[in-house]
Amino acid sequence: MHDLVIRGAMVVDGLGRDPVRADVAVKDGRIAAVGNVGKDAAEIVDAGGLALMPGIIDIHTHYDAQVTWDPTLSPSPSLGVTSVVMGNCGFGIVPSPPPVRDLILRNLSVVEGMDLDALRAGTDWQFESFAEYMNMLRRRGPYMNLAVLVGHSAVRTAVMGEDASVRKQPTADELAEMKRLVGEAMDQGAIGLGASYSLNHSGYGGVPMPSTISDISEFDALVGAMGGPGRGVVEISSGPITPETMEGIAARHGRRIFMSTAIALYNEQYPQRALGVFDACAAAQARGNELYIQITCQPLSFDFTLASAYPFYSHPAFDPIKAYDREQLKAAYRDQSFRDRFRADLKAPLPGTVFQGNWQRVIVAAPVKPANAGLADRTIADIARDSGRDPLDAMLDLGLDEDLDTGFIGRFFNAVDDGVEPLVKHRAGVIALSDAGAHLVYLCDAGFGLYFLGHWVRERGAFDLAEGVRRLTSHQAGLYGIPDRGHIAPGAWADLLLFDPATVGISKARRVNDLPAGGARTLRDPLGVHGVFVNGTRVFDGKDYVKLGKGPGRVLDRFLPARASALATAAK
Repeated sequence: MHDLVIRGAMVVDGLGRDPVRADVAVKDGRIAAVGNVGKDAAEIVDAGGLALMPGIIDIHTHYDAQVTWDPTLSPSPSLGVTSVVMGNCGFGIVPSPPPVRDLILRNLSVVEGMDLDALRAGTDWQFESFAEYMNMLRRRGPYMNLAVLVGHSAVRTAVMGEDASVRKQPTADELAEMKRLVGEAMDQGAIGLGASYSLNHSGYGGVPMPSTISDISEFDALVGAMGGPGRGVVEISSGPITPETMEGIAARHGRRIFMSTAIALYNEQYPQRALGVFDACAAAQARGNELYIQITCQPLSFDFTLASAYPFYSHPAFDPIKAYDREQLKAAYRDQSFRDRFRADLKAPLPGTVFQGNWQRVIVAAPVKPANAGLADRTIADIARDSGRDPLDAMLDLGLDEDLDTGFIGRFFNAVDDGVEPLVKHRAGVIALSDAGAHLVYLCDAGFGLYFLGHWVRERGAFDLAEGVRRLTSHQAGLYGIPDRGHIAPGAWADLLLFDPATVGISKARRVNDLPAGGARTLRDPLGVHGVFVNGTRVFDGKDYVKLGKGPGRVLDRFLPARASALATAAK
């Protein structure tokens, strides 16, 4: 007898084949049969013609700390995600010697926009080594399948402590220990190495995140420490590092590298720049060196106030004031010399900075004073023009008038569909960058897959349903070497999403205070989702999480070598 039968679904198999009406049977967590499978099952779900696809695979998340207090890993399972990769950008929480644990959390709170009180109250340090962290995940019983990257900044912090964000060059012994920790993590089941050289990645008090100050030779050495050719993947928030440099490292170590960088996001001020990065990666692939770009399919927006002006932190004018309290910030914002420095930065922004001076993309979302209510939903550029002021002065003056509590939205990248479409379709691109679990103060992009199905498949028609589903499932599984997931076929793990293609999507953002210590976060809700199953167990019923004694998710710790993992899934 089967454990589960989903009857009468329009099955979209994740491999790009045309959908077919069929039943899907599950036994012991795996798909037992597809077709007319009969009624002999412990549980029968009548799909009623809804679509059934493999669960979405999210390769860019930051649930490393949240998993220690929340096994549901909300909100991703409700948004159709069944497998995630954590530890991206190198900002994991392991290795974690006790003396550096609060340092880890302080830095994480800033670089990934997390509530520090929530991190301190919620993070359950049942581990120190990578092996102990993996064992904790297995005991925890997560609602999703989890793969973990070992992080460059994490190992640098474990070895160098506070010096990791100050001293560029490690000693020979320190580098040897970092290499040992990377190799040990790979032996314990890490999916690969995460790192960052992003100009936007600052830690607590404005210090640079550790890996961002290191010489590229240190990163190269850690990539080599992962093991032989094809062992594991590399994810890097590459900042100004060029594809040419990354290609050299990929070639030298036989490693598949996934870059994420603001330079590869569409910006109408520099409309050809992102496509040039994608084309450079495609050229590297043609030479046999596997270089890919992680591309978000959503407009990249930031909600912020001038009390926490994260989108501006990569500009040098903000370096001295990132750690200021509210009163110190108000004094700085009034200071004409600060305004002049910020204006000068915006005249020649460094490539890869989040905000590059387009004030038409900064919107007043939530004015505080009734007298300013008419400014809601207006851009800073328009407000400045109407008042005859410089846009920077208009924004700072408004914020100061409202005690830095004015809510702004910055729609900085990927805001023009015609410019984004060639990127999401590009053979060098992989749909990713949800940052799920992070930037909770500003945004919630965990529903990237539902957005993709609703916007790019149904509304815009950039992909048919079969190819759109492939781009969210077997594409990622193949490139990351994740076996038996991302497709619907006998023998595959039964990670499944039941949904209505006519209504699938995500809600508007909403704020809740449900983090440890009452911390706030931003959430989105699913639209058109009727069920999510992980390893054959329903974890979300379309309205709420299913209460389970222990989640069915597995810790993913065995992967196919890069050269063996289905390059046919890379692009059509």
